[in-house]
Order: sequence, then C-alpha cells, then structure tokens
Amino acid sequence: MQDNWINLRTALTMFIGVAGASIVMAASAKDAVRGRETFEQRCTGCHALDKNKVGPPLRGVYGRKAGKDPGFTYSDAVKNASVVWDESTLDRWLTDTESVIPGNDMSFRMNDSADRANIIAYLKQLAGK
Repeated sequence: MQDNWINLRTALTMFIGVAGASIVMAASAKDAVRGRETFEQRCTGCHALDKNKVGPPLRGVYGRKAGKDPGFTYSDAVKNASVVWDESTLDRWLTDTESVIPGNDMSFRMNDSADRANIIAYLKQLAGK
C-alpha cells in the first residue's frame, strides 16, 4: 500500500511540474495579437506602419537592413549600420538601442521581455515571415 502511495505521489508531482511548465511556456509564448496591442500603446507615438512620423514606418522592418526605408532620413549611425532586423537584433534594440547601434537617434527602452517578444512577433507577422 505504501508503495502505491509513493508511486501516486511521484506521478502527481511530475504532472504538476509538467502542467506548471506548460503554463509558463504558454504565458511567455510570442503573441502577435498582444504585440499589435502593445505596439499601438507604446510605439505609435513615434512610428506608424506605413508612413513617416518621428521614426520610420515599421511595416516590413523585420528582415530588412537597418536604415534602408527609402522614404525616411536616418541618422548616420543607422544608415551606416550593418544590422538586419530579426528577433535577436530587434529584442536587443528594444532593450537598449545604443547597444545595437551607438549614436542612433532613438531613445527608448522596453524592459518587459514579453512585451518585446510580442511586438517582434507582430512585426514579423506583418513582414510575412
């Protein structure tokens, strides 16, 4: 009887661990719908998807080389950068722009990693990637 109890307790512990890990993974999954909401709340003061504002338009930025939207006047630092915007570079950029392209004109930081991941998922989706 005690062996059955130990087996049951072990099985329940493993189940709870797997369920907990699944919940954490789901909560941290990249969500383009939330990314759109966060983009609209945090980014549209300076950026639009299809027109210039203070910053360049961001539709199609994912997968594009930095400083290459033909209708926007970038800082020399961004124009001369050899950065291609992907998940890694966008995450670092949104965390600390200076760490990616020193001397750029964007002074913005987004500390929440889930918000960054969601915005990046949204930008990636807009680029059809």
